[in-house]
Amino acid sequence: MALASGTKLGPYEIQPALGAGGMGEVYSARDTRLGRSVAIKILSAHFSSDPVRRRRFEREAKTISSLNHPNICVLYDIGQQDGIDYLVMECVEGETLAHRLERGPLPLEQTLRYGMQIADALDKAHRSSLVHRDLKPGNIMLTPTGAKLLDFGLAKPAAPLSSSDALTAGQPALVTEDGVIVGTFQYMSPEQVQGKELDGRSDIFSLGAVLYEMLTGRRAFEGKSQFSVASAILEREPEPVGAAKPMTPPILDHAIRKCLAKLPDDRWQSASDLSSELKWAGEANSQAATTPKLPPRNKIWERASWLAAATFLLVAFVATAAWWQTTSHPPRLMYFHASVPFATNDLALSPDGRILAMVAYSAQTNNYVLWTYEVGSQRSSPLEGTQGASYPFWSPDNRFIGFFAEGELKKVEVSGGPPQILCDAPNGRGG
Repeated sequence: MALASGTKLGPYEIQPALGAGGMGEVYSARDTRLGRSVAIKILSAHFSSDPVRRRRFEREAKTISSLNHPNICVLYDIGQQDGIDYLVMECVEGETLAHRLERGPLPLEQTLRYGMQIADALDKAHRSSLVHRDLKPGNIMLTPTGAKLLDFGLAKPAAPLSSSDALTAGQPALVTEDGVIVGTFQYMSPEQVQGKELDGRSDIFSLGAVLYEMLTGRRAFEGKSQFSVASAILEREPEPVGAAKPMTPPILDHAIRKCLAKLPDDRWQSASDLSSELKWAGEANSQAATTPKLPPRNKIWERASWLAAATFLLVAFVATAAWWQTTSHPPRLMYFHASVPFATNDLALSPDGRILAMVAYSAQTNNYVLWTYEVGSQRSSPLEGTQGASYPFWSPDNRFIGFFAEGELKKVEVSGGPPQILCDAPNGRGG
């Protein structure tokens, strides 16, 4: 129901409306007791129609109000008047991430900073046994002091997708058996789409989808209906960030891919782990930003400059290897051109300087895999069974390449054969 300006709800004087969401309408208001501006959310009727649901809601609201974190919107009060249930929240100045994304993707530095702040906020809530369940750009406010997470923990797990559902993908998600509206399909985890029990790892999947959109300007999972979006979430992998935006640091690409793993056990197991990974990516990016930069140029020349830099480093590696292996002859430089696949990330030269291992995108598998390039040859070759590889390194005898994938440390023989699992390694970052 719409409220006119000047309406009183307890000590709060209603001012112009700010917007509306799945849980109800939001108004700016003035706290006449403390003389401060607040935001008031008028809850939908189904919150007050069932006494059991209202008691559960009040318990969750008390827990949320105890969350003291700079990146979580503060819940001040809850109340009821004339059959109207309402929440009183901190009035946050800024714009939603959804509104900001209408102007295109965010710069890398902002994506990392906001991503860390949201992950820290999730970690605080998860430690209090609260799961957001509706993490999306519309529930993230960008303020002068950073990101603020809204509507925390006030929803329930979603019900399975109905076979008769034909709503458009942009509409809110399904209503549960209790009548509680939950989430928006593009950002739901696979277990949420299936109506399973949720924990904090569901929020981590949603944050991965948000980070993907912040970097690329497009959603990780899209479709013309809820069916097609749900199918994409359950069965398909989004195009790697490195393919859509080739200059993305490999560590950030890896962090997002791990967020979007279909199985909760394959994701980051805590928001704190994800925050640490984003912080590390930010530090690496800051160090790279302090190096001298060439004047701006178009993307083709930019990609060529990176390839030239990689070739220069390979030459230096080869020269060093040759010097150590030669005692009776003076060292000599070896120059070669490497056929590097599109969106190449990590590079590792074998100890004998003969074979280059790299992680690059494979259109055949729609994923990153290990490739090898023998110095002096004309092409690079992918190694089968290495999907999701990262941080490759060599065995001293030049026979095996170690790498990390699916939360495990693996090795694969250069001459071919299936990879071997060595041990669990959920946070592998190199040999």
